[in-house]
Amino acid sequence: MGSSSSPHAVCVPFPAQGHINPMLQLAKLLHQKGFHITFVNTEYNHRRLLRSRGPDFINKIPNFRFETIPDGLPPSDADCTQDVPSLCAATQKNCLAPFRKLLSKLMNSREVPPVSCVVSDCFMSFTIKASQEVKIPDFLFWTASACGLMGYLHYRTLIEKGFTPLKDASYLTNGYLETKIDWIGGMEGIPLKALPSFITTTDREDILFNFVMSEAENARNGSGVIVNTFDELEDQVLKHLSSILPNPIYTVGPIQFLLQNNREKNGVNSIKTNLWKDQSGYLEWLDSKQPKSVVYVNFGSITTMTFKQLVEFAWGLANSKKEFLWIIRPDVVNGDSTIVPVKFLEEVKERGFLASWCQQEEVLSHFAIGGFLTHAGWNSTLESLCGGVPVICWPFFAEQVTNSWFCRNKWGMGMEIGHDVSRNEIEKLVNELMNDDGGNEIRKKAEEWKRKAEMATSSPTGLSYMNFEKLINNFLLS
Repeated sequence: MGSSSSPHAVCVPFPAQGHINPMLQLAKLLHQKGFHITFVNTEYNHRRLLRSRGPDFINKIPNFRFETIPDGLPPSDADCTQDVPSLCAATQKNCLAPFRKLLSKLMNSREVPPVSCVVSDCFMSFTIKASQEVKIPDFLFWTASACGLMGYLHYRTLIEKGFTPLKDASYLTNGYLETKIDWIGGMEGIPLKALPSFITTTDREDILFNFVMSEAENARNGSGVIVNTFDELEDQVLKHLSSILPNPIYTVGPIQFLLQNNREKNGVNSIKTNLWKDQSGYLEWLDSKQPKSVVYVNFGSITTMTFKQLVEFAWGLANSKKEFLWIIRPDVVNGDSTIVPVKFLEEVKERGFLASWCQQEEVLSHFAIGGFLTHAGWNSTLESLCGGVPVICWPFFAEQVTNSWFCRNKWGMGMEIGHDVSRNEIEKLVNELMNDDGGNEIRKKAEEWKRKAEMATSSPTGLSYMNFEKLINNFLLS
């Protein structure tokens, strides 16, 4: 299919690493099916991408191009995720006009095929209005878990029933958040504390609370909702979700498996969008280790912690006597030094590897990885599942707490650390995960989910495989 006759998808991720990665994977899949791709980053993240990957990778793959729009925040050349509440408010307020202008440019360009559809992150729903104006479909991509989306879609009901906002800060610690919720389909028995965390605000005007509620509700207005999950993993939630959303739901995950099972064309898989530069040496270090002997530690691209928590994690890992690979972003400690204690480094120099960033999919599929200490973001959860690796969760915010609850209570592949980190608890759970019968049981469950994910994506009879084909047909027919 030549570029002049190719369908053309404009892909718009929310401007954070955990949203960009799955959107890129979906864009690669579409490209492999013959689509021309325009991938739209914010100007801030595009500059970070050029620093991380170098300028040579941009626009080298035929029919795959990058464009930018401003996010409306003050100019900055920092190398970190922007303040999340400010970013959410800015994209919602400022991005429609520049996106409308970009879409008009693409629609009238002789250098690219006419735009067939927009695929936008659910948190970038301003694209719906621009798409409607030029009469093209806008499919919304929910990059998190279906259970997370279900939680957000019930925020308004939680307000109406008086569960949120909290009356005052004492409700955070007085046991109120243990209240069981039995009326959310597919999530019966979940406690308030395990619903996406923005409900714990005491302020009805809280930026993040209102942003996620309104953006999730806008999922009803797209041409369809794409979800990076598979039916067997979240079957009950998906069943109820389909009764809430009026347009089709396409479960096409895990997208990384679907991508692996589609033949690469034109080197598209060489495109990477890591906003931090990878540190070298960690894969060679893993190659020297025994199977399932290493604990992988990574809290994602947004999670921050105090220096005290960093120290507790460090000594918990050291005291476990297990080998570990720990990814420590330069900005992981909130407002303080990210330098770990020298005594810790001396203690673990023979069995620990510290890096600033890595290719996580490669790490979690490596034979040496036996467990994952994670923030329970959805990308990390799925990548761990795809590697058959059990998890210890330390959720930070948003639907991470929901993912963690499902990992423990529904999927049987994980444990959870209390928010007040202690080295003794970390040592105990790491040893349990890597040594004891309990660890073996959750490892078996993780490996079982890996097999089920492979079945969903690896053949034309797999549900995720079939749903992706339906999605392609609907893109072309809309």
